[in-house]
Amino acid sequence: MNEKANYGNWVPEKALYMFGAVIVLGVIAVAVQVALSEMVIAIIVGVLCILTLVMAIYMLICHEAFAFGKGNMMAGVHEHLIKHLDWDGEGKLLDIGCGAAALTVHCAKAFPKAQITAMDHWGVDAKIEGVADHIAFQKGDAAKLDFPDETFDAVVSNFVFHEVRTAKDKRDVVKEALRVLKKGGVFSFQDMFSQKALYGDMEEFVRILREEGISEVHYIGNLEKKLDFIPGFVTTPWMISGMGIIYGKK
Repeated sequence: MNEKANYGNWVPEKALYMFGAVIVLGVIAVAVQVALSEMVIAIIVGVLCILTLVMAIYMLICHEAFAFGKGNMMAGVHEHLIKHLDWDGEGKLLDIGCGAAALTVHCAKAFPKAQITAMDHWGVDAKIEGVADHIAFQKGDAAKLDFPDETFDAVVSNFVFHEVRTAKDKRDVVKEALRVLKKGGVFSFQDMFSQKALYGDMEEFVRILREEGISEVHYIGNLEKKLDFIPGFVTTPWMISGMGIIYGKK
């Protein structure tokens, strides 16, 4: 089967279509104002159209950079996460906030013996990737995982915790992820950890996790400035800013 899974994109296609629609409407508006001899309004609308076109081109370039099978930047982000998961692949792994299951499938291929649970608000068909036999999809809330303490041997998550609206303090989402990890189990989480508005002082948070019994915790901040596969034009406040990883062993 040559069909490829659609894993979505950091820049949704709907956003690109929206920009296109706005530009078309703007061009029509300019034409109408010119026909009415309202040149000042036509110029203002024309300038706005040009600015929108510039932003649309920028968003399209970013979309192509993120896309799997094209720029492959997100594939590199997933690979970076997995490289920091010190695991032999024996046992159960949880992917929190799996989305379209891109990271889930990557983990399934990296750890073919693992039993993987992918948790989000919807399920995904991974059969076309040939890994469906050891992936189970489950709906859930990352702020209150529907699993007993110490259920999994490994836990991963990628750019999810900051989006969990049911948790005011995003640190609590990290702690909840660690709750379901077995003692001695490993974890690797990537998120906007370097954004103080979301996570505060990460060095302090690392100390707190250690005090609460996490035996090994490592933190690397501002990854967008350190990973050579992330192009500079996406390291903006409205794209990727303050990316970090925490990983280690419980």
